[in-house]
Amino acid sequence: MEEAKKLTTQEKALRINLSKSIYGSFAEIGAGQEVAANFFKVGGASGTIAKTMSAYDMKFSDAIYGVGDRYVCEDRLMRMLSHEYPLLPERLPHRIEETRFFAFADTVEVLNFERTNHGHGWIGLRFQLTPKAEPNDCVIHVKMHDNDPLQQQVSLGIVGVNLLYACMFLKEPEQIISSLLDGLTIRRMEVDMFRIHGPDFGHVDNRLMALKLVKNGLTKAAMFGPDGQVMQPSEYLYKKNVLVLRGRFRPVTHVNVDMLLTSRRHFKNEPDVDRSKIVTITELTLNDLSAEGVIDEKDFLHRADIVCSLGQNVMVSNYFEYYRLVDYLSKITKGRKTGMVMGIYALQKVFDEKTYENLRGGILECFGSLFGTNIKLYIYPALRNDGSLFTLKDFEADLPINLKSLFRYLMDSNKLEDIHDANVANLNIISDNVLAMIRKGESGWEKFVPHKVEEAIKEQGLFDYPLKHKEQGLVA
Repeated sequence: MEEAKKLTTQEKALRINLSKSIYGSFAEIGAGQEVAANFFKVGGASGTIAKTMSAYDMKFSDAIYGVGDRYVCEDRLMRMLSHEYPLLPERLPHRIEETRFFAFADTVEVLNFERTNHGHGWIGLRFQLTPKAEPNDCVIHVKMHDNDPLQQQVSLGIVGVNLLYACMFLKEPEQIISSLLDGLTIRRMEVDMFRIHGPDFGHVDNRLMALKLVKNGLTKAAMFGPDGQVMQPSEYLYKKNVLVLRGRFRPVTHVNVDMLLTSRRHFKNEPDVDRSKIVTITELTLNDLSAEGVIDEKDFLHRADIVCSLGQNVMVSNYFEYYRLVDYLSKITKGRKTGMVMGIYALQKVFDEKTYENLRGGILECFGSLFGTNIKLYIYPALRNDGSLFTLKDFEADLPINLKSLFRYLMDSNKLEDIHDANVANLNIISDNVLAMIRKGESGWEKFVPHKVEEAIKEQGLFDYPLKHKEQGLVA
């Protein structure tokens, strides 16, 4: 009942200060010392703070934490935590038996005087849940959207207190995530990466935490790699040539793999694409993850396991419309060419004017964002009901008269391209049918999916595959 009441920033800071078992240090770079300041302002800070510091000068920072290429990055944050935390038990041995030590660190870039940059930062906490225990780490990346540097500093101070309080007093990772923006809104602060690990959080799958960031409205997009490690999208995709495949991947079939491979062959041959900087992403939207408005987390992890087994990066987003996703990516890639592969029936929905009835500028407003940047759509063919092949060559004939010229303009501008080398023999594979076969334990579904996918489904019992088949085989 005590946690049911949402505390203010000041109340959280005071509760930490009055807790005799919590003690640690603050190291903040780039936005003043706004987090530590909150603990000083409420009183009783001597019960919590062993040290505060800000190695603002680069030479001082390098001397303390080591030389690095960049200063506002995850590597610098982890160096700060690794330096600061061991000093606590080393210099305060008399407190080891009864104290839960912590080291808080952040390295941040706020708006400059000319307002030519975007405020963002890395925030981390190394902490004990019980005295003498091995520490845990919680790391987040934030984007600051206030248009005033002073307000960005205030926001940073709030989220820092929220993080420390949550890690010390809340037990569940989702509770920690949900409390990060207490006293703030996503219009002021966005958390687009969250990772927690350590002896007390060995059960946590941070891929699921990436989903919860998006689901709980702390960000619009989150990412993790094929190794399951969460990634910060803006850093990983910065100035890269990004190729995106959106899908449900329930499960991944030969069609999905062929879409990705063939589109990549086309994409890498574009004259303005640097092959060494191509990043492929498989994207899942909240809409594709929802069944009757509810997200099945187990099902999500099954899909993630499948996609990761194929060595692919995964993005979870709340960008239902393609043009919103492209707008988001274009701000990160800084004008580098972006590719998107979609089926031709998905393109039909893109050209459906009813989709944009709530937009003031209608379909033209959407297309301005979707096609106005350096992007190209690679269109995968499909079979019509009569068994004939449906490609871009036939697409214009099905369009309303008022959209035909718009389609021709996009074709003439090289914004759309047929995937002419698609494996048409696989076009009769329907993922929903494959899923039904898997769940019923029917034979024959294996021929519709890659071998690695088959192995993962059978070994891990993904998508409710009856594991009794495997058990019977072991008994035999």
